Formats: sequence, structure tokens, C-alpha cells
Amino acid sequence: MSDAARVFTHPGRHRVAVLVRHGVVPMELGLVHQVFGRAAGPKGDPLYEVVTCALTPGAVRTDADFPVHVTHGPQALAEADTVVVPATHEPDATETDGTLPQPLRHALSRVRPDARIASICTGAFVLAAAGLLDGKRATTHWMSTDGFRALYPRVRLDPDVLYVDEGSVLTSAGEAAGIDLCLHMVRGDHGSAVANEVARRTVVPPHRDGGQAQFIRRPVPEPRLSSTGTARAWALDHLQHPLTLKQLADQEAMSVRTFTRRFREEVGVTPLRWLTQQRIEHARHLLEETDLPVERIATEAGFGTAASLRQHFHASLGVSPRAYRRTFRAAAADGGSMDVVDPLAGAAGAAGTAVMAEAHS
Repeated sequence: MSDAARVFTHPGRHRVAVLVRHGVVPMELGLVHQVFGRAAGPKGDPLYEVVTCALTPGAVRTDADFPVHVTHGPQALAEADTVVVPATHEPDATETDGTLPQPLRHALSRVRPDARIASICTGAFVLAAAGLLDGKRATTHWMSTDGFRALYPRVRLDPDVLYVDEGSVLTSAGEAAGIDLCLHMVRGDHGSAVANEVARRTVVPPHRDGGQAQFIRRPVPEPRLSSTGTARAWALDHLQHPLTLKQLADQEAMSVRTFTRRFREEVGVTPLRWLTQQRIEHARHLLEETDLPVERIATEAGFGTAASLRQHFHASLGVSPRAYRRTFRAAAADGGSMDVVDPLAGAAGAAGTAVMAEAHS
């Protein structure tokens, strides 16, 4: 392909293509541009280039009262390092009979084998119809789970989580969960500091607790529950100390059994699972932003020993703390370039699956 014919115009940046269809949800299209477009290196240089493409260039209907004009066709997919498929509110065969329409099949055939592909909301139906989710764990909007299971029984659907990372294939729940997924991809590419800065600028939390189970409408209204927010805030201020369920429950003046039940209803994961997640995130921050030795970071994050930190870190991210630090500190010194991310390439999928897709465990 000649330079004149290229869709992406900034060599060296990670290339993201958003494939939209008629009926696209504008929020889902915009959030991809917002999150990846705001990710920058230490010198403020953009780390991603994002373009929108359609099956046929031109006006694409949205689910609002305005269309979007898309300049690029499916040729953009051939150049992309990451492809994102948002939902549509004009269901096609992927949502009605489980088949992949020929124009979509032709477009997806252009995606490089080494590219990653992600879906937002019911965009997961497209990935499933293409066979990309067979035998894998995935998620979609909780209101669409029954239809998804009926059409794609070979997919291990988990309706309780915000997103699932299976390495080169990622799926997210409803619209706002697309933000969580995009931040997760930025975090995997460039580390927590970059993702956290994007979250601050976008005025969203860098990491939301739990999964979409907490948003599912219950058939019978539940009595008003006391919040466990005080206990969570207290725990974050005391991560460096050994913490027990009784200590957390005492912050809310509850029994351990009641606290555990209400915590999971509010957050979507067990208290100890949540606590481990927070400690891992704190350790990641310290590894990226400080020169503290691993032994000190283990203490600061509440893991006690370097061996315990290594065990939890490897279980979550698939790499050792030292390898993680080498990857992201080297990237920062190199102006944010993450051309070499092999230590996390396969492990990021394990991390996302282990941390998010087991939110119901």
C-alpha cells in the first residue's frame, strides 16, 4: 500500500480502528476516541492514532437524530493494531440468526492475525458470529445474554463482569463498560500512570469495582442496604497492614456474614478479592512511579513479603514485579514507546480474565 493510500498517518503510534455500522451508539464511538486519543507519553506526545471506518464510506446512521460521516472503509482494518467493534441498535444477522453477513465477513477478513480485536456491548455478537469467541470467555450487555447464549453456545458467556480480556480478543458489557475496557487496554499497553491520567482527564474512575451484576434489575425490589463504602475507604488507607474481614465489617458495625453479603451485592466481588485487586494496583503504581525496592513495595502494598507479592503479581498479570517495572520504566524513559510488550502480551489476557472475569467467584 502506498503512503498516499494509507489511512493512518502517524508512524510509530498504536493504530486503533473503530468499525461502525448503521445504528451505531454515538457514545460508544466517542468513548474509544476519548480514551485512546487522550493517552500521552511523558512529553505529551500521543500514543495512539484512532480512525473510524465503515463497511461503506459515507453517512452512517446512529441511534440518535443525526448521522456520522465516515471517510474510511474497511481498508483501515488491515492497518490497525487494535480493532474495536461498537454495538448497533439496528440488529443484523449476528443478533437474529447467528450468522455473519458477507460485508462484515469481508471487512473482518482484513484484520491482521497479530492485531487485537475488542467489542463494546452487543458488538460481541459480531465477534461470536466470526468464530473469534469459540471456547473463550466473553461478556456482553446483561439484557442480551439470553439471546447470546442461544445463538452462540460455544462461547463461555459471563454476564456478571464489566469486561473480559482473552489476550487478542476482548469484550465488554454495556456502553459505559467500554470505557473500562479501553482504559484496561491502555493500562496493559503503557502502564497504570498513563491510564490513570486518561481517567482523570475524562473524569471517570481508573478502575471500577465489581461487574455489571450490580446493575441488573432485580425482579423483586430489595430493601435499602447500608453502604460498605466506609470500609472500602478505610481499607485503602490501611493497605500496608494485614486486614481481616472482621476489621472491615467492624467499620460498618456489621457481622462478617452480613458485611460479606452486602459488600458483594454492592461491589460485585468478595471483600478479599477486592482487597487483593487494590493491593495489586497499588503495587503497580509504586513499580512504575518510584525506585522503591520490591521488598519495600511488598510491604507498602500489604503483601508482607516479596515472595507473596511475586506470587500474587504473577497470578494476576503473568509477569514478575521486576519484569513489570523493566517494561514500563523503560517505556517511560523512551518517551512512552511500547513497541516491546511481550512480557504482558499473553499475560494481559490472563490478567483481565483472572481479575475481572472472576468477579462472580
